[in-house]
Amino acid sequence: MESLGTSLHAAPEREFAMQFSSTPRGARLARRLVSHYLESWGHGCDSPLNEKLTLITAELAANAVRHGHVPEREFKVRLTLTRATGRVEVSDTRTERRPPSTAQEPHPDAESGRGLLLVAALAERWGTVPRRAAPGKTVWAECTC
Repeated sequence: MESLGTSLHAAPEREFAMQFSSTPRGARLARRLVSHYLESWGHGCDSPLNEKLTLITAELAANAVRHGHVPEREFKVRLTLTRATGRVEVSDTRTERRPPSTAQEPHPDAESGRGLLLVAALAERWGTVPRRAAPGKTVWAECTC
């Protein structure tokens, strides 16, 4: 894991950031907007980078809604793109519930618990860090372009 979850790559060429309601609807909107911005930046809906980062956003946003929800608080998504790397960060305000540092296989009969396994399979790097300017945490993932 990289120090403080920061990329070792150059400053982002493109960036999108927005807060969303901590609801399933907010999570869907976050996923759609990430795909939209990637497409507008030249990575079409069927490109590997768009597919990966959209799926990662869906999982991390769903986790923020399900496990990081604090009443009356939103979650934030930040998408950055350099020539070499696409990165998505999802921040919520729940400090005490942090994901494990490595994705863990759930019980075979479990109906949930596979989201971080998907993130780990799709991303070259991922991790979690405390939020800098507010309570909570940020879960991030990076994929090469």
